[in-house]
Amino acid sequence: MSTDLDPILKRLHLANARRVWRDMVRRAEAEQWTHEQLLTTLFGEEIAHRRGTRLQRAVRAARFPFLRTIEEFDFSYQSTLRLTTIGSLCSPDFVTEGQSVVLHGKTGRGKTHLAIALAYRAMQLGFEALFANCAEMIDELSRASRDGTFRDTLARYVKPHVLVVDEVGYLTYGSDAANVLFHVVNERHIRRRSMIFTTNKHPKRWGPVLHDDDLAEVIVDRVLERGRLLRLDGPSMRTKHLADDPTLNDDLDDTERLRFSGTSGSDFTELPTGTRGKLG
Repeated sequence: MSTDLDPILKRLHLANARRVWRDMVRRAEAEQWTHEQLLTTLFGEEIAHRRGTRLQRAVRAARFPFLRTIEEFDFSYQSTLRLTTIGSLCSPDFVTEGQSVVLHGKTGRGKTHLAIALAYRAMQLGFEALFANCAEMIDELSRASRDGTFRDTLARYVKPHVLVVDEVGYLTYGSDAANVLFHVVNERHIRRRSMIFTTNKHPKRWGPVLHDDDLAEVIVDRVLERGRLLRLDGPSMRTKHLADDPTLNDDLDDTERLRFSGTSGSDFTELPTGTRGKLG
């Protein structure tokens, strides 16, 4: 082909097509593609490249502390949670219908991994997401309230299609925590924007954490109106490798061994009364 397509592709802002078209033409000639096959492949590559570039930018803007996918999450350690359980959370409807989810469980159970994975799946579908540590978000909004920039700061947490609020209840918050968190939840609820929360405390116990039982109840009510509460159990992902460490287990009493192994208390055979207090 003698025609130089570079100026045309440059004017059309088809950067990837401009980079690959010569190699693709040679391949088309060698494999005897039709004109339609060549154009379909060329523009298909351009679309895929743009999608990948957009996703890379979106991931950076989301401020994830790390990137995880649904495929990397190990469901085998969960007693009730399965991929089929969260199937609806991976669909476009989760975002377009403004649904939410609260991931509840002890530390190390994979809550943040799963929250990021769900947000990333939404981003793969073309939506925007933002990750926020709950304590840092509350502190930022509290400062903005005092500085008179609250509405502008709040808008950053309301705008994305999906907001991940990580570690609700892990740290101590200021006295206005419930008030500023309510504004985030209420604004997103009104706009039908999806939310993903991770917490080590059941939502019924958010009142003392946020210093306001009544407002905490309102927050949870709005989150769960179009949302679900999912519990993650099993052993800690960070310490499950210690369950088979004989050196460590030799130094643990039975209660501690259960904690590391992830065995529930109901599975532990209680010692006869006469032997209690005589171990070691």
